[in-house]
Amino acid sequence: MRNIYFFGFIATILLASCGKGGQGELVGVYNKKFKNNRVPLGMVYVPPGRTLIGMSDEDINNSQSSPSRMTSFSAFFMDQTEISNAEYRQFVNWVRDSVAITTLGPSGAAAFYKPVPTGAPTSVSERYIDWKKVGNGSNLWSTKSGGLGPKLTDMYYSGADALPGRNEIDIRKLKYAYSINSLDLAAEGRKDPTKKRQDFIITYTDLPDPAKPNQFPSVNVYPDTLVWKVDYSYSQNDPMVKTYFNHPSYDDYPVVGVNWEQATAFCVWRTRFYESVAVSRKQPLNSRPEYQLPSDAQFEYAARGGNVKTKYPWGGPYVRNTKGCMQANFKVGRGNYSDDGGLYTVNVKSYFPNDYGLYNMAGNVAEWTVTAYNQSAAPLLLDFNPNFTYVAKSTDSKYLKRKVVRGGSWKDIGFFLQNSVGTYEYQDQARSYIGFRCISAYPGSDIKNRN
Repeated sequence: MRNIYFFGFIATILLASCGKGGQGELVGVYNKKFKNNRVPLGMVYVPPGRTLIGMSDEDINNSQSSPSRMTSFSAFFMDQTEISNAEYRQFVNWVRDSVAITTLGPSGAAAFYKPVPTGAPTSVSERYIDWKKVGNGSNLWSTKSGGLGPKLTDMYYSGADALPGRNEIDIRKLKYAYSINSLDLAAEGRKDPTKKRQDFIITYTDLPDPAKPNQFPSVNVYPDTLVWKVDYSYSQNDPMVKTYFNHPSYDDYPVVGVNWEQATAFCVWRTRFYESVAVSRKQPLNSRPEYQLPSDAQFEYAARGGNVKTKYPWGGPYVRNTKGCMQANFKVGRGNYSDDGGLYTVNVKSYFPNDYGLYNMAGNVAEWTVTAYNQSAAPLLLDFNPNFTYVAKSTDSKYLKRKVVRGGSWKDIGFFLQNSVGTYEYQDQARSYIGFRCISAYPGSDIKNRN
């Protein structure tokens, strides 16, 4: 009798487990499984943890804006190096080709479009560009028989703007238009019943819709190469203006001349670029959290490399190693820019990485963060994942457009290389000594958990 009862119990379990309804039991709805422990190409994993962030040496600026405090951080991925000229050029070329194809339209560039779904409005046809056919743009810009190059004359400088005998892309036309859902705006207006979702969407476009709020001009993505000229009034930097972004010798050097708005646009494009591949592989759009600039505190946490109260990313209190070699690219002394191995910037993988495997977290170029600069914000910040942001409008005071810049650069003295030291720049201002790198949040507690 016991055996019959035992068999009946097993059968009941099997029957209860069959069917999507779970026989009336709560079984949950699970998303598609995918690998969650793969480190994105070119990035390193920064584990969760806590550390003291804030001033670790004398506050010679007497700013009192970075008090030392114990702070906890979630895990995230971070670019191993600063974004290089070659990497940023991929963004510029993508925008160039996108503008060219959408200018010609589906009929003029039919070979580079995917079939538009039946019933789809013409206005969304640009979403169906077949980038595999575009490749690196060589087919699109070909002047050979059958190429579209001759039809793209509007993309070049013309008339008085053109140099005789040269075809040059008009960089003023390389603009990136996009829309994002602002969580800051959503948090502010979440309890206002008069608000609609469009009130929380920020759009960058040159075709404004009067019915939609929060609109800004589309972002011109080409770096301002003249920063090498205008940043220094009496210095012969003309060769850098002409060669730094496009010459092969500088491919693996950090991109500069990119303002905060351009760096943010790059992060949005990089996210969408990955999502397009994820969709083609039938992965969910959120298989990887979006790319963005690091926060001020995240940058410092990553720069410390898991070490507590260290002065520099390499862990020691000195700018030279035991062999007397410089550990970063900065202004070594009065008028001494070359003793560290580079007069200006250097290759993004120069010097030794810190204990997280991150290169040039101090020196080479200073780096944009997502954080708004406000000296009074420190007491308000929480002790986990602290950050202060502000969506600056074009009509705002310039003081509301300040963003925190971290890491120090090739032209800075050693003080600005410290883990705890940050300064600021205006979000619409590009410099010859400011670049950036991206982060992506890790979707889980720790990569070691394999969840």
